[in-house]
Amino acid sequence: MQLIHQHGGDLDAIERKYGISKNEIKDFSGNINPLGFPKTAQKALAENLDIISTYPDKKYTALRQAISKYTGANSPHIVVGNGSTELISTFIQTIHAKKSIIIGPSYSEYEREITLRGGSFSYFPLKEENNFCIDLPALLDALTADIGMLVICNPNNPTGSAFTTTQLETVMEHTKKIGASVMIDETYIEFSDNLNEICAIPLVEKFDNLFVVRGTSKFFAAPGIRLGYGVSSNQSFLDRLKTNQDPWSVNSLAAFAGEIIFSDTEFHMATQKLISQERKKALTELVSWKNVKAFPSSANFILMKLLTDKITAGELFEKLIQKKMLIRDASSFTFLDEKYLRFCILSPEDNFALLKELKLWVE
Repeated sequence: MQLIHQHGGDLDAIERKYGISKNEIKDFSGNINPLGFPKTAQKALAENLDIISTYPDKKYTALRQAISKYTGANSPHIVVGNGSTELISTFIQTIHAKKSIIIGPSYSEYEREITLRGGSFSYFPLKEENNFCIDLPALLDALTADIGMLVICNPNNPTGSAFTTTQLETVMEHTKKIGASVMIDETYIEFSDNLNEICAIPLVEKFDNLFVVRGTSKFFAAPGIRLGYGVSSNQSFLDRLKTNQDPWSVNSLAAFAGEIIFSDTEFHMATQKLISQERKKALTELVSWKNVKAFPSSANFILMKLLTDKITAGELFEKLIQKKMLIRDASSFTFLDEKYLRFCILSPEDNFALLKELKLWVE
């Protein structure tokens, strides 16, 4: 069952293969907020289920206003979709670039969508010797006049490294000159300690070749509601996006929930505090180990490299699943191999248990 190692959070596949109830598994592979879906939205949804009998507002005005207040983006420049995946797919379909560059290693959906639309792509590597941080001059050299699109996941999945807003502005100035579009996926940015230093949304007003996309699956622990949003100042692109997109792609319950979760500042702050504290604790612990290298992260997960030959990431996966702990064997990511694994931050108790078990096998 190779897919188990290729995609995080596939608890149904794990349950079928290993005979372990998915409800008993601690999922360190899915990168989902351990606080769960905001209680304010849970309560409001339970009290308003009758809204499923009505169509959502076709323009999603209240939802876009909530996103605007949450992100600082102008409401007319905000689009919503059936998860960030739909918006990623629709953007790639709309741009229809012949040649694209993806910053890698990265989420496989980008290359899949580019290929499905008949385009070609190459990866620009983030290198381990730089802690997977970008070599900006080298990237600018790679962005030649024949490149139609650049795709960046920021912070990067699976490395946790991030472009700064200043670096992104340099990239945008260059891509504007060569006529290339840029998609920046900020799925994990809300978990960052330095969001204001790495966020691309402030650049949207200045650069109409930029599309910033986010979702609610990870930070708001809501993969089931399928709500994503994007920001662009290019009106012709926004018009094409709406033409290509299915009408009412966000259902009534998701739109209603979105209005609440983007306004729940108490939940936002509690999440950021928990992730920040636990990420620092985990990195501090891992630095003391001799058989691993843990990379700095601006996301809610940590990428590790095994510095020992006595066990691989795939073997660790097997050992830990027997303890009902699911990690991500990162060897399927471009540029990574069997020495790399990734785990996300859960509760303090769960994180302690995972690190204790990892140390047993690695050290």
